[in-house]
Amino acid sequence: MEQMIVKKLEEYMIDECVDLYIDTFSREPWNDVFESRVQVLNFFNNHIKNNYFLGYVAIIDEKITALSIGMKKPWIEGMEYYIDEFCVSYSMQGNGIGSKFLKEIEKMNELKGVNSIILNTEKGYPSYDFYIKNGFSLISDLVVLGK
Repeated sequence: MEQMIVKKLEEYMIDECVDLYIDTFSREPWNDVFESRVQVLNFFNNHIKNNYFLGYVAIIDEKITALSIGMKKPWIEGMEYYIDEFCVSYSMQGNGIGSKFLKEIEKMNELKGVNSIILNTEKGYPSYDFYIKNGFSLISDLVVLGK
């Protein structure tokens, strides 16, 4: 395996990111069902057109192996990176790529003046344990609400 290269997600990378996203999230434990590839493509295009968009890809052997999409979010204590979606290629999970990718994102964010990362995930999913292992902590007084 070649060295991992982390880059800012650019518009020309969207097709490959959409394929990675669909392949990863349509499998266990998520089993997401998508109406169409266009639905996911629109999701990525809407993200990238957001003025506060911030996204990254990890490239190994000239292939996008991991992605993180989200946005810069102003907060009282400075700018945060809100991760909306984060995934590592299903075939590459469990090899430390996600942890290394997160560390690189933190370094790149620091250079942009982004001083923290926030995200939502579900208890009981492998992602929860992954984020805890990588230094995230549960903010016990926060609740996610929807309408």
